[in-house]
Amino acid sequence: MKKYITELIGTFFLVYAVGHNVIGGNPLAPIGIGLALAVMIYAGGHISGGHFNPAVTVAVWLRGKCDTKDVVPYILCQVVGAVLAAVAVSWLRGKAAAPADFELSKLIVAEIIGTFALAWVVLNVATTKANANNSFYGAAIGLTVTMGAFAVGGISGAAFNPAVATGAVAMNILKGGQLWAYWVFCIAGAGAAAFVFNKLKVDE
Repeated sequence: MKKYITELIGTFFLVYAVGHNVIGGNPLAPIGIGLALAVMIYAGGHISGGHFNPAVTVAVWLRGKCDTKDVVPYILCQVVGAVLAAVAVSWLRGKAAAPADFELSKLIVAEIIGTFALAWVVLNVATTKANANNSFYGAAIGLTVTMGAFAVGGISGAAFNPAVATGAVAMNILKGGQLWAYWVFCIAGAGAAAFVFNKLKVDE
């Protein structure tokens, strides 16, 4: 149970940071969001692995480093954490005035590539023997999100995370009608990263 609670808490604070930074109009929002992810990974990584992202959970599962029995509970707790954060932010700040208007085809490509990069970094820094017991994995993962958000935030919202997208829809940051694309294509990008990782036999 402590693993599941940790996933809920970590995802809560990630989405909480997303909401405050985006709705508050912080021009350096990617830095604030990346820092939130990094510190939550440092806080919870030793308990749950610090996924805080259904796509990462799928990638780590395909890598063989997440028990099958944990996949659905992790994802459920991540979504609950995201929705609770959306409720908290909406109460404190109100919802966004209008959702971002992204071209669907560009959104799909940007989210696949960004989530591939995120999952690739997670698999290499947090699941390999060569990097066992390292102290940099949280920073590496958080900076990947920061990099991606600066790169394609204006193209797709740079969610790279179906739970974050769900929370963002609840806060009116993203369009509800496009939520399916974040679930399908973020998981596809993460799955592709796991496929390449396994084919390259990185950990051997």
